[in-house]
Amino acid sequence: MEETISLKELLETLKKRLLLIVSITVVAALISGIISFYFLTPTYQASTQILVNQTKNDQSAYNPSEVQTNLQLINTYNVIITSPAILDIVAKELDLNMTAAQLKGKITVGSEKDSQVVNLSVQDEDAKVAAQIANKTAEVFKKEITTIMNIDNVSVLAKADVSDNPAPIKPRPLLNVAIAMVVGLMAGVGIAFLLEYFNSTIKNEQDVEKILGLPILGVIATIDDQQMEQLTARRAARKTQVRGETLGS
Repeated sequence: MEETISLKELLETLKKRLLLIVSITVVAALISGIISFYFLTPTYQASTQILVNQTKNDQSAYNPSEVQTNLQLINTYNVIITSPAILDIVAKELDLNMTAAQLKGKITVGSEKDSQVVNLSVQDEDAKVAAQIANKTAEVFKKEITTIMNIDNVSVLAKADVSDNPAPIKPRPLLNVAIAMVVGLMAGVGIAFLLEYFNSTIKNEQDVEKILGLPILGVIATIDDQQMEQLTARRAARKTQVRGETLGS
């Protein structure tokens, strides 16, 4: 016989385990907040833009095939920017104690669709260092690409700068706390239902009827000590009153 669970039973389970669910949610949010605010190192990002064109003999003429060639070469430029030929020079000129591979891990290079503009972003724990790496990489690329690919038409459209109060791109404590609360809530609800599923104790008359498959004929109510004392006191008071009325008559 297939067992079905009603919505009322689900709500009763959630109500009974409400303290557990709330506790797990709060603990998850607190742990996430503490880790995000006190243990994770903020990471800052600085970006610059580079425009790369083939050398033009006639500046007034528009050549669509030339533009298409430049677009096809964008991926090549992206690889060159993060190559040791560029990054070794950047690390040396900025006196960075890191290899080209380590420096490459901080740099992200990409371009918009059908655009000759290369976006260069650098992430670092120091906002000023991130801006220095971005600007120096663009500078070195502009200088070295003339010998690597015989291109001398490179322009830096926007330099990376540092604001007075730079905001880190990660971690995002509030977002982490919100995610932790959702995960904690889901985990709390899951644990509540799991505990209810494995709880085989008989809790009420409905459980007896469900297990035995027999109808309930009657229920013996439970009376605690306080109710028993009140009941005894009322009986004694009633007997006293009856005895007094009898003697009075």
